[in-house]
Amino acid sequence: MQKLLGAIIIVGCVLGGYSLAHGELAMLWQPAEILIILGAGLGSLVVGNPKEVLLEMCHQIKGVFVYTRRGEEFQRQLLMLMYELLEMVDVGGLKALDAHIEDPEQSDLFTRYPLILQEPNLMAFIADNFRLMAMGKISAHELEGFLEQELEAMEHALMQPSRSLHKIGESMPGFGILAAIMGIVITMGNIDGSVAEIGAHVAAALVGTFLGIFVCYCVMEPLSNAMGQRVKTELSALECVRTTLVAHVAGKPTLLAVDAGRKLIEQDVKPAFRQLETWVNQYEDKRDAA
Repeated sequence: MQKLLGAIIIVGCVLGGYSLAHGELAMLWQPAEILIILGAGLGSLVVGNPKEVLLEMCHQIKGVFVYTRRGEEFQRQLLMLMYELLEMVDVGGLKALDAHIEDPEQSDLFTRYPLILQEPNLMAFIADNFRLMAMGKISAHELEGFLEQELEAMEHALMQPSRSLHKIGESMPGFGILAAIMGIVITMGNIDGSVAEIGAHVAAALVGTFLGIFVCYCVMEPLSNAMGQRVKTELSALECVRTTLVAHVAGKPTLLAVDAGRKLIEQDVKPAFRQLETWVNQYEDKRDAA
C-alpha cells in the first residue's frame, strides 16, 4: 500500500504541476518515444543479464508491491524453530533431525512454523547447514567461515537484480536523449512544414528526454532501492540463523545461542530478550504438559 501511495504521489505531482503550468497532457502521449526508450531499456536488460537474474528480478519486483513486513509472529516462529531444533540436537544428536530436515513439508516440527516453511531460501539455509553439522565434527570458527562465504554468495546473487535494474535506470536519460535525437531528425526532415508542425515535432522529441529522466529517477531508482531493502530484510533472517548455529557449536546453551541470533534481527522488528524468554517458557510449559 505504501509503494502504491508513493507512485500516486509521484505521478500526481509531476502531471499536476505540468497541468497547472497549462501543459496539455495529450502532448505527453508519444507512443514512438515510449517504444524507443522502454524497448531499449528492456533489450539492454535481456542482453546484459542471464535468464536466472531476469526471473529473480520479476519475482523481486512483484515482491516489492505485495511484500508483507516480517513482524513479531515471523520472528517468534524463526527463533522458536531454532530453539526446538537445537534442543532436539542436545537430546538426540544431529541424527535426530534427519527425518525433519530431509522432508520439512511433512515434518510435524516445521509445520508448526508455517511462515518459515514458506521461505524457500531460509528453509534451504537451515536444512543444508544442519546437514553440514551432521556430516562430521566442525569447529565454531570453521562453521562461521563456511556460513559467511555462503551468505556472501547469496547476497551477491539476490542483489544482482537490484544492481542490474539500477544500472539500466542510470541509462534511461541516455535512451531519452536517443529518442529526442531521432525526433529532431524527423523534425529536420519536415523543416519545410508549418511552424505548428515543426513545433509539434520538437515537442515530441523533448517528451523523449522527459520520459528518460522520469523513468530513471521516478521509477527505476526507487524500485531498485526497494528491491535492495527487501533483500537485506531477507538476509537478516539468514544472519540470525548463522549466528545461532555458530554460537551453539561454540558450546553456548540453547537459549543463549538463540539470543545471539536474535540480536542480528533488524532493529524495528527485533523482540526483546524478555519476550524471547516468555516464548521459551510457554514452549517448555506446553512440552511438560504433553
